[in-house]
Amino acid sequence: MDDEKQKPETLDEKDLYEELEPEEVYEILQEERKKAYQREKQEEKPKRPFPKWAFWIIAVFMLISALQFLPKTFSLSIIDFLQTSAKLSTMDEIDTYQESVVVVETGESKGTGFSVSPDGYILTNHHVIDEGPHLNVGFPNAGVFEADIVKAYPEIDLALLKVDGENLPYLELAPSASWKAQDHIYFIGNPLNFNGIANEGKILGRTSSSSIEGDAIMLQAPVYNGNSGSPVISMDGKVIGVVYATTNNTNYGKVGLAIPIEKFYQQKEAQYFLK
Repeated sequence: MDDEKQKPETLDEKDLYEELEPEEVYEILQEERKKAYQREKQEEKPKRPFPKWAFWIIAVFMLISALQFLPKTFSLSIIDFLQTSAKLSTMDEIDTYQESVVVVETGESKGTGFSVSPDGYILTNHHVIDEGPHLNVGFPNAGVFEADIVKAYPEIDLALLKVDGENLPYLELAPSASWKAQDHIYFIGNPLNFNGIANEGKILGRTSSSSIEGDAIMLQAPVYNGNSGSPVISMDGKVIGVVYATTNNTNYGKVGLAIPIEKFYQQKEAQYFLK
């Protein structure tokens, strides 16, 4: 297993946000202005031209109206990750994995979790369930359940939940932490205001972490707010980690961070899930 020791600068959940900056709005306006100008040149007609000042008032109004319906964390890169998710979702194995990934709602926030057994055990981040008056878990096809906290592990930012269900879809945990740098991975979660978004990336190595005990897995992957609790799935379909934050790395820029599944194995409750 290839290790890389890079101490993350920040590990807060807020690092998952990508806000729309004024410069981005300006760039969008400039791009739309350029496109409109090109269309105007191509469509030159002898008719009386539509007043430019009126065109720009309408264009700006339409842009502002559209932005009101976009998530707060909208950025142009989101288009890419939605396209990737649509492509991956056509794969049978990804479609199967998605059935086991749940929405975890506390009444105050929404995050991701995933089923690890057919009788209703759910794994997620501790910080996902740390706030709110109640706890609900929603499966894509199996419905919504009230959940109880079986055990919380704040030192490694994990929590084990239980819902009252049978024959539920679930993901298998990897039997060991067998991965290496550059391995391809999939992860599925509920980023921004979307649910069941599948994406892909690769493992960069290990990095020291001040938010959990020990090292974390560093991922080159498009991780966003709401991906906390997402399963990191190896190419053989086993969960090797749980996404919990992002950070800025000196060598790679913004990267995702995942809790290695072996940290869960160190807890006595994990023995129930080991094959």
